[in-house]
Amino acid sequence: MRRITDVRLPHPRLGDTDQRHTLTLDQNLNIQAIQRMAVGDSEAANNWKGDWISPRGIDLQINGGLGLAFPELTPADLPRLLQLLELLWQDGVEAIAPTLVTCGVAPLRQALGVLREARSNAGAGCCRLLGAHLEGPFLAAARRGAHPRQHLAAPSLNALEKRIGGFETEISLVTLAPELEGASSVIQRLRELGIGIALGHSAATDVQARAGFDQGVGMITHAFNAMAGLHHRAPGPLGEACRRGGIALGLIADGVHVDPTMAVLLQRLAPEQTVLVSDALAPYGLNDGEHRWDARVLLVKNGTCRLDDGTLAGVTLPQLEGVKRLARWSGAPSAAIWSATVAPRQVLADTPSIQDALIGRSLNDLLRWTMADGDLHWSCAA
Repeated sequence: MRRITDVRLPHPRLGDTDQRHTLTLDQNLNIQAIQRMAVGDSEAANNWKGDWISPRGIDLQINGGLGLAFPELTPADLPRLLQLLELLWQDGVEAIAPTLVTCGVAPLRQALGVLREARSNAGAGCCRLLGAHLEGPFLAAARRGAHPRQHLAAPSLNALEKRIGGFETEISLVTLAPELEGASSVIQRLRELGIGIALGHSAATDVQARAGFDQGVGMITHAFNAMAGLHHRAPGPLGEACRRGGIALGLIADGVHVDPTMAVLLQRLAPEQTVLVSDALAPYGLNDGEHRWDARVLLVKNGTCRLDDGTLAGVTLPQLEGVKRLARWSGAPSAAIWSATVAPRQVLADTPSIQDALIGRSLNDLLRWTMADGDLHWSCAA
């Protein structure tokens, strides 16, 4: 048996105790036990000097990469999709919910079929494909952002069945505007299917958001973006979510979608609810410049993607870059790590605690986080 001492575990509480731990490993480097480190219990050869250990990231909102937009997938794209999964693993991401933004019914169903095939073809050393995240088409037109208006749809059970019939078990999350007429019946059906529901691209007030949360909406997609912001007389969906607790708050921590001050404020208001997502688009893994997104031009500069009319569309930054930025802004690296590695697992009801996410896992599949010169860095834990 091997031991590693002086290890920290990520935790959402800001200013949490600086508790150190000892890891016990078997001969295959699998973690067998995690214990609080006793005073004087240190091994020079295996002392992590306060570095953190975590599982890899799980990204619940990523729209593509290496030139592939998930809603446009065809069977011919399968080899490049598998390359993208290898790149994501190299970027520290264990699993993604491939996000399909609003598009036509036929392309959506084709893409879901390609993702189904990719799940059965991905091998070792690849990021896993979770169920898809359908971001649309049941969105508020006034808050649609970069979603094409012509493919928005009014919520109905018939419209839902046309899109997901036959793929019900391969969808993890649906983002919709709960204030729209017909949304309640769609929310109820999604709950019956065991599919998570998120509020996004919504004009909901705090009262309308509360009704959606009461019905089963459990997440907010890209907090602050494409919805009302926080206001002292109009708290909006974010204010209601923070007030009640238990609602996951997806956050794009690039510093453009949300100002760093507001990102830190959200983390301080609701540290256990903050979930870092990338919102990466098809040019992820490619150079800045001009790219295509369906029939539109996508302009990428410094990792930020905009349509040619200036509409903010997404990023090309890896999810764990958001962890590093949030840690720098907030001075709370432990909470930033937790928000990308443990919090998404709790959204998926996959893991209730950090210990559950680590016990039985090999160091080869985990991450080690180090603070150096005021910045957070990660590497493979093995």
